[in-house]
Amino acid sequence: MINRTIRAGLRASLLSAGLALAASPVLGETLADALVSAYRESNLLEQNRALLRAADEDVAGAVAALRPVIAFVADSGYSRSPTISGHSASIGLTASLTIFNSGRSQLAVKIAQETVLATREALVGVEQDVLLDAVSAYFQVRSAIENVAINRNSVRVIGEELDAANNRFEVGEVTRTDVALAEASLASARASLAAAEGDLEVAREFYKAAVGHYPGNLAPPPATPPLPGSLEQAKAIALRTHPSLREAQRNVTVSELQVQLANAQRGPSLELGLSAGRNDDGQDSSSAEFSVSQPIYSGGSIAALHRQAIANRDATRAVLLQTGVIIGQSVGQSWSSIDVAEAQISATGEQIRAATAAYNGVREEAELGARTTLDVLDAEQDLLDAQALRITAEADRQVAIYSLLASMGLLTVQQLNLGVPTYDPAAYYEAVKNAPITSPQGKSLDRVLRALGQN
Repeated sequence: MINRTIRAGLRASLLSAGLALAASPVLGETLADALVSAYRESNLLEQNRALLRAADEDVAGAVAALRPVIAFVADSGYSRSPTISGHSASIGLTASLTIFNSGRSQLAVKIAQETVLATREALVGVEQDVLLDAVSAYFQVRSAIENVAINRNSVRVIGEELDAANNRFEVGEVTRTDVALAEASLASARASLAAAEGDLEVAREFYKAAVGHYPGNLAPPPATPPLPGSLEQAKAIALRTHPSLREAQRNVTVSELQVQLANAQRGPSLELGLSAGRNDDGQDSSSAEFSVSQPIYSGGSIAALHRQAIANRDATRAVLLQTGVIIGQSVGQSWSSIDVAEAQISATGEQIRAATAAYNGVREEAELGARTTLDVLDAEQDLLDAQALRITAEADRQVAIYSLLASMGLLTVQQLNLGVPTYDPAAYYEAVKNAPITSPQGKSLDRVLRALGQN
């Protein structure tokens, strides 16, 4: 119930951003727009989708191993001896089929299938990383833009302070030192503005890499999605839904099947062979044979492979346990980051209010001669610092919230209900799982590939 509530709230918050964009186009690109673009344009997602399709083909290969192998054979030769010499040639077909191999072929199919399921979960993990990068880029650009704005305003205000200091110097109200202080402060403000503009360019490049294009006008962020009522609830959701944990569980199953496969290497195999042909004299021939084989002594290699498979199984079990620990840690860190950011937002809000009152008061007192130019500049810098801290804290809170969703396994296009066609990880698998070879199946596979490319 908690999980569904969070999903519904998250969808509503992101959809509200899209509706706001539809109602007021001047607002610019919303967070939902950025996430959709990141999903569509990500080369990393394309890479891992291709890796998944490669894993799907492993299933096809394992299934094909259960079928007969038919080969065309043609040979020609020349021989010479004291009694006879001449050319010989023959043509024929051979067929072989593994009838029984102690379950090794069936285990190979199961291993390939479980590997596909693990790879699908890995793809979900990559999707979460791509979307979280887009979230970080979105708020990094917004913060950079706001920092540039307050630094520009600071340059403007300090420029006015410098003009006022020059005017007061001309009438003897302040000294040359006050003017020099204002000039130094203006130069410092311009340097800070240049640094802020540089940070904005860096953020724009990060945005392009994460989203697929440079940012234009960015809309205000949507309402933050609802979160679990407690850290324990968040961890419980994460341990049920996180793709990394599901991937680790699949890998444990794969490793257990590999232990069985290694043990099955000791068992017998039964194969059927058929052949038919005709030589250059026009004589036909055919044969059929059964062969049974079983290892008796392999120098210890089979036992070594079995022990290795057991060790790998134990390792994947440990990975599963550690993955749960890491996920819990990630949830806890994100939860703590939200608390810290909210405390900073509250504190900086008070700081801004106090710094604004102090700055206005110091300016009035300076006009009356009770304060120096340095006092005004210091008060203005305090206000600027408080505003910058508030911008950073607000961005940190937003990123921490979406980081918490990612650590719970809920930061996917499907969970966010972004209204974009999603990649179907099962479509290609369904097209190739039976190892298609006929022309109609090939055409069907081509249609699947075209559909996947459109997504």
